[in-house]
Amino acid sequence: MRHFIQILLSITVLLSTAHIALAEPAQHEVDHFDALSVNPNLQLDEVLEKTFLRHPLQATLQSRDSVVSAKKLVANAMLPAAPAVSLLHQNDVLGSGRGEREWQAEMELPVWLPNQRNNRLKVADASQSSVLASRESLKLHVAGQLREALWDIATNDNNLALALNQLEVANKLQYDVEKRHQAGEMAKTDVMLVQQEALRAEKGKLRAEAEVMHARHRYYLLTGLRELPASFEEKQSELEDYSQSSIWLEAQSKVGLAETERNLAQVESHENMQVLFNMRSTKGAFDSTANDSVGLKLRIPFGGETRAAPIKAAAELGVGNALSERETLKYALEAAMHEAEHNLSVSRAELAIANKQFDIAKESVRLAQKAFQLGETDLVSLLRVQAQTFETERAFTTRQIQVQWDIARYNQTVGVLP
Repeated sequence: MRHFIQILLSITVLLSTAHIALAEPAQHEVDHFDALSVNPNLQLDEVLEKTFLRHPLQATLQSRDSVVSAKKLVANAMLPAAPAVSLLHQNDVLGSGRGEREWQAEMELPVWLPNQRNNRLKVADASQSSVLASRESLKLHVAGQLREALWDIATNDNNLALALNQLEVANKLQYDVEKRHQAGEMAKTDVMLVQQEALRAEKGKLRAEAEVMHARHRYYLLTGLRELPASFEEKQSELEDYSQSSIWLEAQSKVGLAETERNLAQVESHENMQVLFNMRSTKGAFDSTANDSVGLKLRIPFGGETRAAPIKAAAELGVGNALSERETLKYALEAAMHEAEHNLSVSRAELAIANKQFDIAKESVRLAQKAFQLGETDLVSLLRVQAQTFETERAFTTRQIQVQWDIARYNQTVGVLP
C-alpha cells in the first residue's frame, strides 16, 4: 500500500510539473509584438539620411532658408528701403474763392548709407552659413539619436538571448530533477526549487521581450523604418577633440552672425537720407494759365542717441546671447569629451576582466554540473554556481556591446557621422 501511494504521488507530481512547464508558458504569452527585419543591403548612412529628412525641425530649417532669401533680396536691392510717392492738391474753394489751384507730386528716394549695402550682404551670407551649420548640426543630433536607438536594441536583444538561454537551462534542470525525483533519488523540495527557478527564468524572459519591443518601437518612431541595418558597428575616429563637430561649428556661426548683425546695426542706427523729386502745377488767383515747375529736396535726418540706442542695444544683446550659448555649449562638450574618452577606456578594461571571469565561470559551471550528476554536490550549490555564471555571462556580453556603444558615443562627441 505504501509503495502504491508513493507511485501515485510521483504521478501527481509529474502531471503538475508538466502543467507548469507546458501550460503556463502558453498563458504567459504577450500579444504585443513590434517586428523589425534585418536588411543586409541597408547601410547605416542610408538610415541616417531617411531619419534626418523626416525630422520635425526640417520645417524650421526651410523657413530659415526663406529668411536668407529675403535678406539677400534686400541687400541686392537698388534702394535701402521702398520709395514713396505723394500727391498734393490745394485750392481756395473753401477760402477766398479767387480760383487759386495747386497740384504737386513728389517721389521720395532713400539713399544708401556708407557701408550699409556691404554690411547687409555680409549679414545675408552669415545667415546662409548659419542655416547650413544648423542643418549639419541637426544631422549630427539625429545621428546621436539613431546610435542610441540601435545600440539600445542591441543591448536588449542580448538581454533577451541571455534570458532565453537561462530559461532553457532551467527547464533542462527541472526535467532532470523531476526524473531523479521519480526514481527516488531527490526530494520533493528539490523539485519545487527547480520549478521556482524555471518560473523565475520565464518571468525574466517576458520582461526581456517587453524591453526589446519598447526599444524596437522607439527605433520605428525615430526612423519610420521596419528594417535594421545588418551591421552598425563603427571604427573609432582619429579626432581627439570636438573642434570639427558641427554642433560646435553651429555655435560659432551664430556668434559670427550676431557680430555681423551688430555691425549692420551700427550703420542702420542712423536714418537714411531722402532725396525728394517733385513736380508742381499752380494757377494763381483770377489766372487761367498754369505755372509748371520741377523741384528737388534733400532730407538729412539727425537721429541722435534717442533712435540709435535701442537698435545698438538689441544688437549687443544678440551678440551676448550667442556668446553665452557658445560658452555654455563649450562646457557641455568638454564634459562629454572627457566622459567619452574615460568611459571607452574603462569599458575596454572591464571587458578584459569580464572575459577572464566568464572563462572561469564556464569551467566552474561545467564542473558543478558534473558533480551534481555524480551526486557529489547538492542542488542549491549547483543553482548558486549557475546564477553566478549567468551574471558573469551577462557582464561579459554587455561589456562587448558597451565597448561598441562607447565607440559610437566617442564618434558622436567629436562630430563624426556614422
